[in-house]
Amino acid sequence: MGKYFGTDGFRGEANVTLTAEHAFKIGKYIGHIFSDGGKPARVVIGKDTRRSSYMLEYALAAGLTSMGAQAYLLHVTTTPSVAYVVNADGFDCGIMISASHNPYYDNGIKLISSTGEKMSEEVTDRIERYIDGLESEPEAALRDKIGATFDYSLGRNRYIGYLISLATRSFKNLRVGLDCANGSAWNIAKSVFDALGARTFVINNTPDGVNINKDCGSTHIEALVRFVRENSLDVGFAFDGDADRCLAVDNEGKVITGDHILYICGKYLKERGELEKNTVVTTVMSNIGLYKAFDEAGINYVKTAVGDRFVYEEMSKNGYRLGGEESGHIIFSKYATTGDGILTSLKIAEVMLESKMTLSRLTDGLTIYPQLLKNVRVNDKRAVLESAELAELVKRCEEALADSGRLLVRASGTEPLIRVMAEARTKEICEKYVSAVAELVEKLDREYPASEAQTETEVTPQN
Repeated sequence: MGKYFGTDGFRGEANVTLTAEHAFKIGKYIGHIFSDGGKPARVVIGKDTRRSSYMLEYALAAGLTSMGAQAYLLHVTTTPSVAYVVNADGFDCGIMISASHNPYYDNGIKLISSTGEKMSEEVTDRIERYIDGLESEPEAALRDKIGATFDYSLGRNRYIGYLISLATRSFKNLRVGLDCANGSAWNIAKSVFDALGARTFVINNTPDGVNINKDCGSTHIEALVRFVRENSLDVGFAFDGDADRCLAVDNEGKVITGDHILYICGKYLKERGELEKNTVVTTVMSNIGLYKAFDEAGINYVKTAVGDRFVYEEMSKNGYRLGGEESGHIIFSKYATTGDGILTSLKIAEVMLESKMTLSRLTDGLTIYPQLLKNVRVNDKRAVLESAELAELVKRCEEALADSGRLLVRASGTEPLIRVMAEARTKEICEKYVSAVAELVEKLDREYPASEAQTETEVTPQN
């Protein structure tokens, strides 16, 4: 990770750690490095529904056009749609303005290569150097060389058509609930399911600039659980702010996590001989229960670092077709280069219809171990993680858990957090080990004068 760009772009509080000046400089330098021999770069920009997204969009466009680049605006759209349009329509680069599942006051800038993949670190390193004044100032465009900005909502509509084309059958009579998180999916997801014939019921599709992810979407899925139960729906899908994640709720009101989705889709593809190399790519955050279920089903698996960037890199390098994260970033590499929440929801619906089984039945054979995750806010992630005292405690906890669970301590790639996660046979065992490690992390962090460690706790829903 660089100074500004983490595993999922440049992210921070709008007008505090991510400013319009940052966006202008990013746009300016992209316009500079992607222009080729006087040919202006063509860059497509999408954004989510945060109020600050407009500010950053205009700043990026100003930077790009000041260098002679052409800026094409998709307006409010999803991150995977930008990845699709960049690749399909031959753009030099794509930019998505979003902080994903973060609250509205945060925002982010994600850079996407011409092939629809996350931008290389080589490019983001150069941009960081320019932001810090360590690269020479590029020569601005003059007169008729100044770039222009274009409306490109056509690209978003093309992406909608692409999603519809991937369905294997009609969704007629399928009762589907959608939680759009008041974010990017609000004007796309329902259009897709309606076009496929589903009876579509939608919540949290009235964005106002400050309600994105607020008590809704994949990070607050309890709203969709209630909605599915109250309306007797066959399935519900919850997206995050930029719709690159998807979690689901089955017909009984149980939460279907990313691990459930990998299991369901992995078995489905294996049964049809379409699971390339009989392997699913996961991250180290996937539940131990998933691996036991894969072993039972005869499915191989690979573990990567956390982040859909690393999942996709592993898939691309070895030709794997399915991979993802417990959080709901699921990648179907035959159809997309990044996690795509709406595509994931379509694939789940496909499995249900083709198998003629309810979603609750499709999870038979998978037992999710209780999991506890505590996020501890710290001043210096590296210093805490390099502590010998922390390493010794983690080692003792891992030895005590042995094969009946696991402990994972890692730094967040996008926030100043140390994540402490445990899985075990009971919640009480999880709490014991997570509390011990989190307390030590807080103690170590107090060695830094400005430290005021704050914690948030998540409990993963169980079967």
